[in-house]
Amino acid sequence: MKKTAFFFLLISAFTFAQTSLLEQKINSILKNKKATVGVSVLGFENSFKYDKNADKKLPMQSVFKFHIAAAVLNAVDQGKLSLDQKVALNKSNLLENTWSPLRDQYPAGNVEIPLSEVIEYTVAKSDNNGCDILLRLLGGTQPVQKFMDSKGVKGFQIKYNEEAMHKDWKVQYENYSTTQSAVDVLKKFYDGKLLSKKSTDYLMQVMLSTSTGLNKMVERLPKNTPVARKTGASGKNKAGLTGAENEIGIVTLPNGKHYALAVFVSNSMETDAVNCRMISDISKEVWVYFNK
Repeated sequence: MKKTAFFFLLISAFTFAQTSLLEQKINSILKNKKATVGVSVLGFENSFKYDKNADKKLPMQSVFKFHIAAAVLNAVDQGKLSLDQKVALNKSNLLENTWSPLRDQYPAGNVEIPLSEVIEYTVAKSDNNGCDILLRLLGGTQPVQKFMDSKGVKGFQIKYNEEAMHKDWKVQYENYSTTQSAVDVLKKFYDGKLLSKKSTDYLMQVMLSTSTGLNKMVERLPKNTPVARKTGASGKNKAGLTGAENEIGIVTLPNGKHYALAVFVSNSMETDAVNCRMISDISKEVWVYFNK
């Protein structure tokens, strides 16, 4: 056997062993949990892949705000919208009884703010009113679907806005993604295949400033690790069922390389703390794998 072939086999065996170890760690985290959990990992520079339940169509909840923001920024790239254009806030689009730091900031409405501010509240603070304002500017959910379809994003569907999901628990399942789709779209985004460089850089900075879900993907990573991320959560219904506790993100390693991680916890009877800790623990183990 030639030396190059021998070393290739040696490296392949080592990689397989490391991947198996990661799988064991993740399986241990998920053991006996009353939930469906999808996990996908994609190394950007080395094309490493790990998937568990990665083809299951699971409810996104607020993770879809990444896709919505990307569709809005595509309209900006095309000159149909502008980050500087003013958006009117009023009682009709600042709904009560929903998560909305935007409404908390402007409780009386009757103001105009730039589109960029709506995007930042929607993505970095996961604002539900901001989300539906963006969808109205686009003309509904269909333009988001068409944009993702045009970019070859598979395993993704969006049909309903936040207001509709609040009215009917079941419709969240119509806004779905696979975790494989989530890491693939993050790679397209990172590679500049979704948006212009200006819009890519802008949305990346917004995602890096995300302040929700501090007990999930970033909780057990080294402090100040750059993670461009989007969270999502359904809360529990009257039966104690969690429809979705999710997060997707692009993690920058100390060596400057990157990986995407998507963890979707669905149909869980575990507590909110356990659901979030599953994401936190998986994130930690993936970090350890990439830093070996």
